[in-house]
Amino acid sequence: MANKILILNGSPRRNGNTSMMIAAFAEGAEQAGSKPEIIRAEEVNIKSCRGCLRCNLFQRCVIKGDDWGELSKKILDCDTLVFATPVYFHHMTAPLKMIVDRFRSFIHVQITEEGLIHTPWQTWKRRIILLTCMGSSSAEDAKPLEELFESLIDIMGGECEFTSLTATRLAVGGQIGMPEQDLAELYLKLKIPITLAGPDSLHNRAILTRLKDMGCSTGG
Repeated sequence: MANKILILNGSPRRNGNTSMMIAAFAEGAEQAGSKPEIIRAEEVNIKSCRGCLRCNLFQRCVIKGDDWGELSKKILDCDTLVFATPVYFHHMTAPLKMIVDRFRSFIHVQITEEGLIHTPWQTWKRRIILLTCMGSSSAEDAKPLEELFESLIDIMGGECEFTSLTATRLAVGGQIGMPEQDLAELYLKLKIPITLAGPDSLHNRAILTRLKDMGCSTGG
């Protein structure tokens, strides 16, 4: 049976680098027999978590009038959950963060003298994938975001397989798919050494191939 894959796209750009990374992953998953569902975070009607703690009592979020009820069911039902986002100021985009904040309703939180005890309402055994892209040339600039998801997985029970992939030096939309010549012209405008255009073009192509392979291995 094909795996159920849910992809949360945090990018505000419809045809940007994040969307191209998702497309490569989805293509591989479809070849393996899965049909990933892609949800654009900014198009979901999600209200901010109020920190009311009533989910501790009702085992669900009590906020009404938004799409969390339907979205949460899809999150809990999937085998693989993919978070995809450009890195803005070392973190995910605001629409995606609003969704992640509502994960609070998936767990019971007990305040103790030493700290907090997190107890998920159900056991989390799924694959979680984080796909990020950014203008920085160093993947270290995405480290705070990666550490957040590592912490999230630990809070949800720690029985998940976590994979993270970061694409770097992507300053404009669609850059990850640019051929070497177009990349060289862009680097000239951005005052980035043109000598990097060739290696970067090959590297970006390799990332898209890796994403396709990742999707294929996930979808089967």
